Amino acid sequence: MEQRIGSSSQPLEGAGFDPAFIPGLTSPASERAKEDEPEKEPQVAEAETAEEATSEQEETEQASPSEPEEDAEPDEDAPADGPVFEASDRRARLVADHRGVRMALDDQECEFRWDEIGAVETETARFGKRYTVTVHTPDRRWYPIEIEAPARSHFKEWEEQLDAVLDAYFEENAE
Repeated sequence: MEQRIGSSSQPLEGAGFDPAFIPGLTSPASERAKEDEPEKEPQVAEAETAEEATSEQEETEQASPSEPEEDAEPDEDAPADGPVFEASDRRARLVADHRGVRMALDDQECEFRWDEIGAVETETARFGKRYTVTVHTPDRRWYPIEIEAPARSHFKEWEEQLDAVLDAYFEENAE
């Protein structure tokens, strides 16, 4: 008679058990599966490593030709001549420029291109120094960020700078 030790049921998957679960994406390969692979002979392993290094070196040489191309696209990170809005405090940061709107809060960041934005809404606190910018997307989602201003007098300056950026880039792409 054969007896098994431990549970015979498989672990459950899904959003109820894993908050990071996204349907359609596969889970990463487990470390145990890599350990279960049979060891390769040392000569075979060395040969595979040498082949990989050679192919990586060839790819690097092909990717960086000695002569720069004249038809190369302009760098996305290159500063544009248009207006730029930047506001930040000790935790939050907001940048709006020719690339779109980028928000960061502590270690979380998100970026929206102008074609992904449906509307941008600003709000100031009645009391206090919090300036809230909310980015709305066409699929009815919104992403707010609060930035604490050094003084309430910065609100007017920030509104003018953000309006200049929105006028320059948002209306241009809405057509």
